Amino acid sequence: MKHTEKELTALKEQVGEMWQLVLSQLEKSKQAYLTGDIELAREVASREKRVNTFELKIDCDCENFIALFAPVAVDLRLVLSLIKISGTLERIGDFADGIARHVISDACSKLADALKEELKIEIMFDTVISMLSDSFVTLESENTKLSGRILRKDEEVDTLYRESVGILTRQIEKNPAQGYCILETLLVLRKIERIGDHCSNIVEEIVFYIDAKILKHSKNRE
Repeated sequence: MKHTEKELTALKEQVGEMWQLVLSQLEKSKQAYLTGDIELAREVASREKRVNTFELKIDCDCENFIALFAPVAVDLRLVLSLIKISGTLERIGDFADGIARHVISDACSKLADALKEELKIEIMFDTVISMLSDSFVTLESENTKLSGRILRKDEEVDTLYRESVGILTRQIEKNPAQGYCILETLLVLRKIERIGDHCSNIVEEIVFYIDAKILKHSKNRE
């Protein structure tokens, strides 16, 4: 194996480790939110700095690789994609942390289970978690056949978020005293929706690296 290949493999492994950490953070923030588990939420918040550290280290190592080896073609696309992916993973980690801190504040822990079901919060969580997991498989396999399915899942999350706005609007009209908690719930749903957007951004970077295609701002991203 050439020296540059070893360096690239090491960079991909670092991103893979960060990916698994962020995926774990997202899964735990889901569990903490749905069950009101404050201790689990605190665990998510305490690990946020590890996510940030990963991003800084990956950025530095990728910049050093470019400076030392002046990569071109597919190698350059890979390194540029890894820089953007690590930054996007860090933002997903931020959203997971934000959801966890909502639980820690414990201000709205009494959100009715029936409302949670109507809002399909668990489905939204599961969809973005599967998007993040499938994106990792896409990078590891260097096969973009899953990309279209992942992007379609983002559209599903967007639809659920739009529907939730109407549901919460009606809820606040019926129960004005719950206004604060309803708005807090909307903020959590917005975080989940944004996670879906960021997963789509990751897929776009992987397609750019593997297929040399730019999906960003494209009307047909499948």
